[in-house]
This record gives sequence, C-alpha cells and structure tokens, in this order.
Amino acid sequence: MSKKVVLAFSGGLDTSFCVPYLKEQGYEVHTVMVNTGGFDSKEVTRIEKRAKDLGAASHTTVDAVDTYYKKGIKYLIFGNVLKNDTYPLSVSSERIFQALEVLKLVKKLKAEYVAHGSTGAGNDQVRFDVVFNVLAPNVKIIAPIREHSFQRKYEIDYLVKHGFDFSWSKSKYSINQGIWGSSIGGVETLSSDGYLPEEAYLHHATKQGTEKLSIEFKKGEIVGVNGKKMDSVSAIREVAKHANAYGIGRDIHIGDTIIGIKGRVGFEAAAPLVIIKAHHLLEKHVLVKGQLNWKDHISIYYGQLMHEAQYLDPTARDMEAFLESTQKNVTGTVDVLLRPYCFFVLGCKSKYDLMNSHFGAYGELNKSYTGEDVIGFTKVTSNPLKIYYSLHNEK
Repeated sequence: MSKKVVLAFSGGLDTSFCVPYLKEQGYEVHTVMVNTGGFDSKEVTRIEKRAKDLGAASHTTVDAVDTYYKKGIKYLIFGNVLKNDTYPLSVSSERIFQALEVLKLVKKLKAEYVAHGSTGAGNDQVRFDVVFNVLAPNVKIIAPIREHSFQRKYEIDYLVKHGFDFSWSKSKYSINQGIWGSSIGGVETLSSDGYLPEEAYLHHATKQGTEKLSIEFKKGEIVGVNGKKMDSVSAIREVAKHANAYGIGRDIHIGDTIIGIKGRVGFEAAAPLVIIKAHHLLEKHVLVKGQLNWKDHISIYYGQLMHEAQYLDPTARDMEAFLESTQKNVTGTVDVLLRPYCFFVLGCKSKYDLMNSHFGAYGELNKSYTGEDVIGFTKVTSNPLKIYYSLHNEK
C-alpha cells in the first residue's frame, strides 16, 4: 500500500526531481503549487501539466495572493518593515503562507507525510519545517534534496534516466518571484564585494524622463493609484507596473540567516519600496511622536519574527493588533516622483495632517504660545542638566 505524501511543488528542478524519486520510494505523491503572486495563468497551467507528466497522483493549485496580503503584506506595510533598513522581506515572507496552504491539503487528504524540495543550505527549509512541526506534529517531513545532499547534475541525470527530459537549462541566476518582489541569487552575491549586473534583473529602465504617481491610503492600506480606486492587491500591481518600467527597487540585502551564517541576496522590489516609503511619509504627518517611536521598535521585531520562521508566535498577533490600531488615521494621498532607477517621495495630503496651520507654521509663526512661554519652558527643561553640571563641571 502506498504511503501518501503531499509535496510543495514549484515546477523547478528540485521539486520536479522529488516526484519520481518519492514514487520510487513507495510514496503516493500529491503535488500542490501555492501561488503567492509569482506565477501568471500560463505558468500555472505549465506547472500543473509538469506535475501530472511526472506522475503525481493529483495536483492542486492554490491562489493564496489575497491571504498573503491580508495576513502578511498588510502588516509589513503598516510597520514599514525593511529588514536591516533594506529588504522588504519580498520572498521570505511568502513561505509561511505557502506552508500553511500545503498543510491544508495534507489534512484534507489525511496524508501521513509532507515534503518539500529545499536544500540544507538556506532559510526556506526552516520556514517550511517549523510550520509543519508546530501545526502537524504527527506528520513526517521529507526533504530528499536536504537529506541526501543531491546535486543538480544527479537530479537531471535521474530525471533523464526516468524519461523526463525537460531540457533543464542552467540558469546563471536563481530567481524567486512574488507579488511583494523578487530575490536574485548568483555567484556575485556569494562574496562581500560582488554586485549583480544589469542582465540579472527582471526589469529594466524602458522609460526615460519622470512620472508622478499618486498613491491613496485608507487606514494604512493602499486603496488607489492616480485617482483610480482599487483593491489593495490590484493597487500593488499597479504601482509595480509603473515603477518597474523605470528599473526601480534594486538592492542587495545582507543579514543573519536563521541557520546562523551571514547571507547575501539581491532583490528587485519596486512596488514594496515605493509603497512603504510613501506610507511612512504619511504616517509622519498623522501619527504622534510616541506612536512613531513604538512602531519603529515593534516593526523591527515583527519583521524578524516573519523572516525567521516565527510568524506563528502569538507575540506576532499582539504586534499586529498594535500596528492596526496605529493606522486609524493613516488616510490620505502621497505623491511620488519616478525616474530611471530611483524615486522621490514628494509630499502628502490628509485631513488628519498634524501640520495644522491653526497652531502655527514651523519656523514662521506660533499661534498657541508666546516667546515668553518658550523662555520659561527652556528654563524648566534645562534645570536637571544645570544641576548635574553644577556638580560635575570638570567633566
């Protein structure tokens, strides 16, 4: 009797190898592809056909883009999350939601095993394993590539031997795409001084000159672009369409991996960077100092939980509640100027803007206090330091 296994399937070499390999080991393989925005309809059809050609007992396609936005991306925007002030968690934030969808099929099929094609060298293996271990502790995890350290040549030779020659071409760069950006790995990212060439990126500056983009937010969520109302997922794609044409959003992230080594990866995330910077500007106009201060602290930790496979930690739900609470007045429009390979946040309009002229204009006129009030205020404010320096003047 076959042992039932659900395989997280992307259609790439590693997961394609896993299908006939697991079948040969006596498993009944059910593949599932979870789309978090990286595949169009043609690619989805191609992946489904490949799974069936490889011999999968069944194949399931899950569109998880809306779920990914509502439970992940939304809070990354609320928190202006940029890992190490650079990386918008473009791909690392997807894996938790992909793993959760895979588990739904595991439970539906009452499978005894769950599998993925991760190697033993990166973060993704941890992200998948943690979800499976926490939410399905009785389901056994299989990761053939990691367990046997299979190399690319071995996998290709194995597939060809079993009649599956999909003309695997050795891509110079490893690219993962999603609605919140793409990661790009290559030989250049393996050293500290390497940089990715133009050919490595997915989008290039096909437009010249400048273009102004108006982004509308309602309670922190993006709800419109250039005066046109739309749902948040469509708005993200609309910003991406405009910004990608200028080759915007390129950078290289360097940080600590979950497995304890430094990692370096290139990325292209035009929409995330433009949206986060626009959202942050609006917040600086409508939130008070304490909200901005605590958001900075909480957002860093929230991004760390998401990045390091700890999204299921209940602390993350507490942080999401705080972040959501801060967004009540984050409503308005932000203008952004796009130009080849860069952008500038210009300004914003909001009925909740705390730069309210009723109280005065910075550097120009005060309407709520007098100069004499300031003299008294500075005397009180400076008093603790006056006491200190009266005793420690020699320092």
